[in-house]
Amino acid sequence: MQPDPVRDARLAALRAEVRAIESPAGRGAGLCLPFGIDAIDRRLADGGLAVAALHEAAADRPGLPDEAAATLFLASIAARREGPVLWALARRDLFAPGLAGAGLKPGRVLYAECGRDEDVLAVMEEGLRHGGLAAVVGEARRVPMAATRRLQLAAEEGATPALMLRRRRKPAEDPLAAPSAAVTRWRVAAAPSSPLAAAGIGRPRWQLTLARQRGGEPHHWLLEAANAQARLALPAGAEHRAGPARAAA
Repeated sequence: MQPDPVRDARLAALRAEVRAIESPAGRGAGLCLPFGIDAIDRRLADGGLAVAALHEAAADRPGLPDEAAATLFLASIAARREGPVLWALARRDLFAPGLAGAGLKPGRVLYAECGRDEDVLAVMEEGLRHGGLAAVVGEARRVPMAATRRLQLAAEEGATPALMLRRRRKPAEDPLAAPSAAVTRWRVAAAPSSPLAAAGIGRPRWQLTLARQRGGEPHHWLLEAANAQARLALPAGAEHRAGPARAAA
């Protein structure tokens, strides 16, 4: 059979496509997890959160309210994917009913109690490379740039979201000040709850800031907090605007 350059080129292209599909990195390439809120999704470079990627969140201010809001924000993201969720703990302060209120049922969570940040990062990386989890969540104070690159590569290999809660080492510290390979970085703050016609406590609200995203601009929203179906909501007349100047750093 005589060589056919056109046919050989087509075969080579098909083989490359098959290798990309079969490779671990190819399984999650291009997949995203939208919030289902146009005001948010259209501001994200991928139309949602890239599945095979590292995403970070931190409390906007020191203190339990913002820490809890940031934790529940990540829990609601993990809950929107089917399957078990691995959560690497730095300390025993997770409240299972609170996670369930954000859509992440206790029976879905695999807890890994880690005493050091290095152990949290190692557990996260191992879980991400497994490829059979809905998401991997970790909490750490000190996360070197090299570690975030490893987590990003592991997320790509396992086609699994890596969700990192960046905790403060000191009250005045900005957890997102250090460089990171994360595709998106978020700040979450508790806000006054929704007003009710009668006396009572309305649905909680969050001030959500997209501090940084790869290939896109920062932004800011006032949102109704995640409900038991892991869904956020944009309240009527809500503020959503370009992120503050510090968020672009």
